[in-house]
Amino acid sequence: MASSLWMVRHGPTEWAENGRHTSRTDLPLLPVGEERARELAPRLAGTEFAQVLTSPRLRARRTAELAGFPDAQVEPDLAEWDYGAYEGLTTPQIRETVPGWTVWSNGAEAAGGESADEIATRLDRVVERVRAGDGPALVFGHGHALRALAARFLDEPVRFGARLALGTATLSILGYEHGSDPVVERWNA
Repeated sequence: MASSLWMVRHGPTEWAENGRHTSRTDLPLLPVGEERARELAPRLAGTEFAQVLTSPRLRARRTAELAGFPDAQVEPDLAEWDYGAYEGLTTPQIRETVPGWTVWSNGAEAAGGESADEIATRLDRVVERVRAGDGPALVFGHGHALRALAARFLDEPVRFGARLALGTATLSILGYEHGSDPVVERWNA
């Protein structure tokens, strides 16, 4: 049977609450973020995971720890989309100079960050790793990167992630129908 992918977005940070793009900036969880991460523990406790991976960023690692997985393996490919010079800016601020900008349609390569193709390449490695596993995989990561990861798991282009809103400290599960067709089993729960 194919391996399912369980995804947890990190708990709230100051910038996540303010809509600021956060990739390399290593912000801590807010107190409410720590509380919401702890609330994930009982929901994850009943499943035996073949792999538990986390982004290298503090906010994802701390969410993993508080959710009951202090030994999650750091996977650099799970880092958030690199926004380059857009780091710390909100979408309306970016649109002041790039009208209509979205990370899904424009990427961030014009700002020295990643393109959709670049993020697809690294997240495809995560999908391959999950699919090669011998049981469900649990990953802790970030809003845009996890949405892009879901798109790639579902055999869709990265831009499909634009249709998958993802709140902080939420659980999403991707699996298979009929043993081979990738599907969304649970989203933003």
